[in-house]
Formats: sequence, structure tokens, C-alpha cells
Amino acid sequence: MQRRPLFIFAFIAICLMAVGAGNAIRKATDPTVAEEPSSLFAGIGRMIKGAVTARLGYSGADVTNPKQVMRGGQVYGQHCATCHGANLEGQPNWRVRNEDGTLPAPPHDASGHTWHHSDQLLFDYTKKGGQALVPKDFKSAMPAFEGTLSDSDIWAVLAFIKSRWPDEVRARQARLNKRQ
Repeated sequence: MQRRPLFIFAFIAICLMAVGAGNAIRKATDPTVAEEPSSLFAGIGRMIKGAVTARLGYSGADVTNPKQVMRGGQVYGQHCATCHGANLEGQPNWRVRNEDGTLPAPPHDASGHTWHHSDQLLFDYTKKGGQALVPKDFKSAMPAFEGTLSDSDIWAVLAFIKSRWPDEVRARQARLNKRQ
């Protein structure tokens, strides 16, 4: 009787590997689908991510929570550092428009303007993307992370960013949050 759960787990694992191998073969033979994720694995990934997020349950950016800040650093490194810099330094000439009318990614350290905005605005900007929140005549290159990052992960990234600010900058930004 004890072998039954192990058998079921092994059967499911073999089925998932078979689906993955079939998907790998399909991708190898048709380069046009090489970047398409397997809907089965994507669904499983979303379920696992949802379970982890529900367990963590961050609903705000808490710089005093070391687990949230650490998680935020991991997520930032995976999803934000490419544009905003590994040390939150942003892209060069971030105040000068690119040829397409967008601005380079700004720094998130104290030299930038991130701390001039409330946590809720930063959360919404990250989740919905820049274009969803700016005037129609402004062109934003900030992508939406809804569907890529959970709300909990977005709050964790904000906690990580804020944890790197000097105390006086964090205090000024906290006053903005109180006005909301």
C-alpha cells in the first residue's frame, strides 16, 4: 500500500518528462516555435509560483523583512538588472530620449527619481508597465510584469530597492506613502 503514492508520483514524473521531450523535439525541428513555452509546463510553473507566493504573501514593501529583501534581490537580478543595472545604477544618459522617443532605464538608487514616487505607484508601474500609466503623448519602454511576476515578487523587488537607499531618502519616500 505504501508503494502506491510512489508509483503515482513516478508515473506523473515520467509523463511530464515524455511531454517535455516531445516538446524539445518539436522545438528542435521547427525553429519558429523555439521560444514558445510548453503550456503544460507553464501551467505547472504558475501553480508552483502561486503556491509559493500565497505562502509568502507580501502585500507591501517591507525593508525590515530580510526574507522579502533577499527575495527581492533575487527577482531584481533576474528581471530588472539587465535594464536598471546590477547596482541599481540605471542606463547611461537616462534623462536623454532615445531615437524611438523612450527614455533609458533610470537608476533605482538614490541618484534617480524612484524614491520620488509612492510604493503603490511604483507597484502599479511595474505590474502594468509604463505605457499604461503615463500620458498618451509620452512613450515608455517599461514593460508590464503582470503575468511574469506575482504581486508578492513585485513588492519584494520594491523592498530590495528601498533597502539600498540611505535612511534620509527612505524617510522622504515614506512620507509620500503616508499621503496616499
